[in-house]
Amino acid sequence: MTTLHSTSTHSRPIPNPAKSLITKLNMGTGVVVGVIFAFATYFAFRPAADASGFYNQQNKALLGAMLMWSVGFLIGIGAFIGPFRWLIGKDLTAEEQLYLAGDGQGIKRYFKYCTDHKVVGIQYLVGVTTMLAVGGGMAMMIRTSLAVPGGHFIGATIYNSLVGLHGITMIVAMIIVATGPFGNYIMPIMIGARDMAFPRLNALSWWVLFTAIPVLCSAWFLGGIPTGWTAYAPLSIQAGPGMNSFIGTILIFAVSTAVAGMNITATVIAMRAKGMKWNRVPIFVIGATMSVALAIPAFPTFMLAMVQTATDRVFNTGFYDANVGGSGWLYAHLFWIMGHPEVYVILLPGIAILMEIAPVFVRKPLFSYNAAIMGFAGIAGLSVLVWAHHMYISGWTPTLNGPFMVTTEMISVPTGLLFLVMLGTIWRGKPWMKLPMLGLFAVMWNLLIGGITGIYLSDVPADNYLHGSMFVTAHFHYTLMGAALTGAVAGLAYWFPKMTGRMLNEPAGYISFWFTQIGFQVLFLGMFIAGAEGQPRRVVSFAAMYKYTNMISTAGAYLVGTGFIVLLWAVIHSWRKGVIAPQNPWGAKTLEWTVPYPVPLENFDEAPIITSDPYGYGKGN
Repeated sequence: MTTLHSTSTHSRPIPNPAKSLITKLNMGTGVVVGVIFAFATYFAFRPAADASGFYNQQNKALLGAMLMWSVGFLIGIGAFIGPFRWLIGKDLTAEEQLYLAGDGQGIKRYFKYCTDHKVVGIQYLVGVTTMLAVGGGMAMMIRTSLAVPGGHFIGATIYNSLVGLHGITMIVAMIIVATGPFGNYIMPIMIGARDMAFPRLNALSWWVLFTAIPVLCSAWFLGGIPTGWTAYAPLSIQAGPGMNSFIGTILIFAVSTAVAGMNITATVIAMRAKGMKWNRVPIFVIGATMSVALAIPAFPTFMLAMVQTATDRVFNTGFYDANVGGSGWLYAHLFWIMGHPEVYVILLPGIAILMEIAPVFVRKPLFSYNAAIMGFAGIAGLSVLVWAHHMYISGWTPTLNGPFMVTTEMISVPTGLLFLVMLGTIWRGKPWMKLPMLGLFAVMWNLLIGGITGIYLSDVPADNYLHGSMFVTAHFHYTLMGAALTGAVAGLAYWFPKMTGRMLNEPAGYISFWFTQIGFQVLFLGMFIAGAEGQPRRVVSFAAMYKYTNMISTAGAYLVGTGFIVLLWAVIHSWRKGVIAPQNPWGAKTLEWTVPYPVPLENFDEAPIITSDPYGYGKGN
């Protein structure tokens, strides 16, 4: 069992910050300064109505305004005060640093540049929930339009924009759905750290992400994103002003993920408690670290693709324009070098959450901790060698289709290893069937279907038929939503008492679970059938032969939507009026359950010393 030993007590200064600018800055001042920067930039570069190169100049003005909005907001909220004060030789006082940590400020600290990792975790949780709600709302509009052939719930132009906006909104939300809330709030306490390695960068990662949200929303007023979330060139070069919103969102989001990834990695490497060797690190920490380690080299390629797209639109550089020597294949490579590892950036933390839950609710040690690490490492390594299976049909170097088919099929081996670790943990056990444990069973089923159907798509002859069909849409939703998102929801149910001090409403949680999971199967199994019959994706009008499968899928979508509405109600109601949670309601052995709620500012009054792994169930300790 993990034990705590007293080593030293850290005294903290009494909050009494100087009357400095820090105390005056908040989210409101950030918005004001950001808007000023955005409008000033736009009017500095805006084109005259009859100017030559109007299209390029308009793109320059819009994209520049979006990026400067982000910079201005960060200045206005005080993100750069610490570094600036250091540069001029007047570093922040202890009282000012304590003020930045939000000590004693109540709910106000959630609307400020706050360095407390627990505040940042809650900010991520609320932000991700909002993005998922908006993206889910767009998904419901899409499915409603596809309920019957020739449906006119929304027009074709709006439909195309919805597909792109829904896709990128959900992808951004899913990348941070686990590492954002739990990687910030739970992970530092799990490893016995008093805070993140770089608290100011931690706050910066959230507020940079926050500035990307209005940029993405601006696409609604600029003609939408007609290219789908992949934004393939040369369509993206020719698209209207809404494409600048997509480019700006990705550029800003890439900065946020880079900062967050480096901070999580540094924290896990350098700030583990005394005695927490690598074979004693909780498996969620391993999964989250593998995820961000994979993102750090993968995501810059997408950022580069967006930089080149922007220069093509603003300066006619011709990276992707075949008329001047460019190539659409270049964009496809840069995109998918990020795009397929990104699937595992999303999936690994969700799987790691379930591996954290299983020993607690089965009261057995994790089955083969080393095998789980090998599975994570194998996925991370192979995922960078499979991107070109997305390009089988593009005509690019057909002789390489075979090698990429092999590497793609090989990745099922470490994925299967993770599946076996979860299965082995619950094998012959007597699980405590609480809501987090239900999530484990759901993910095992969904991951099995998502994995098997992925093998079909990795095979060149089968992909020749299924590529671009609803079958592909169903497959990646089983992986991202059925596995990763369900795992994150299980993590929310598991850590909700620690993050809020209250228990999640159980009856509402069970209702949400069954509505969501039954509806999910109906929704996407219907899509598998439609795709196998040949229905193309991203098409608003479809033939009458697909009528029944689409009606079934739409009915499933409404069940899923109902389930998530119930879950949202349960979270809000429980957060406000739920049953007060005991300190360790699940009887878990990891460090986050040894500290009270509310968690002290520095997490531990006494530095923990670790003497064993956190999964010693059934060993008499």
